[in-house]
Amino acid sequence: MSRIINQTELHVKFIQMPTSFSIFQRPFIIQNLKRSQKLFAEHRFLLQWGARSLIDRVSDIRRDFQKILILSSRESASLATAFPKADIHILDLLSPVCDPEDLAIDTGYDLILSLCDLHKMNDLPGVLICLRRALKPDGVFLACFPGGETLHELRASLLHGEMIVLGGASPRVFPFVDKQQVGALLQRSGFSLPVVDSDILSVSYRDIFHVMADLRGMGEANALVGRHKYLSPSRLFSEAGQYYAENFVEPDGRITATFEMISFIGWAPHDSQPRPLTRGSGQISLKDVL
Repeated sequence: MSRIINQTELHVKFIQMPTSFSIFQRPFIIQNLKRSQKLFAEHRFLLQWGARSLIDRVSDIRRDFQKILILSSRESASLATAFPKADIHILDLLSPVCDPEDLAIDTGYDLILSLCDLHKMNDLPGVLICLRRALKPDGVFLACFPGGETLHELRASLLHGEMIVLGGASPRVFPFVDKQQVGALLQRSGFSLPVVDSDILSVSYRDIFHVMADLRGMGEANALVGRHKYLSPSRLFSEAGQYYAENFVEPDGRITATFEMISFIGWAPHDSQPRPLTRGSGQISLKDVL
């Protein structure tokens, strides 16, 4: 039977690291998550998809994981049930009692899972470095979170609405990282053998207001530092909705919202892992092969 340690019991140390630039306002992220609690069960489809994806990917690794760290604000319980014999520690990076920008976690984990939280980190490279250090040698880190193509339709539509009504634009959709950036970040953070891929999920909606209702229900409402601070006029959303309906419409008259779910795996370095040969050490000429 697995032993599960929640966040209040998990020994977490903090180190002071200056943060010079912030994209997200953490208090608003926490506020959005709290507001979504009552209706979250009706809007959790992305996290459910991500949890199933992570469990499927872990099942492909032929290893008996003993000590596991699960990073998730919502679906940690469903992930934990997949490891009935493991020593499981749960940490919510988006909790009020956790500061992911000044985080150092105890070491010795042979598996870390992260579900739909890394896209809201101000210092993503710093968080990845801390997680890599928390793994024991040859330990594995798997994550799933929204990526660069996510909500591109909503982004374009709201930008159009703001330009028409306000004569300018403010950020309203998160600046998601793309697959190429994720691969570079993993290498920069010291992970070996990184593999990154993505799945495109196209979701059908009645109109733009149902798209935004789903985002609020997930706790993914706007928490950007540079967001518009005042009440937006209703005409802005009318213009945005019309643009959305004209440019991203399906044959049945409904609209499409894209969610790109990026998944990656990275390993803590170990001597047993394959390494590329030293440049110039090849014994066969490519010219002769061709």
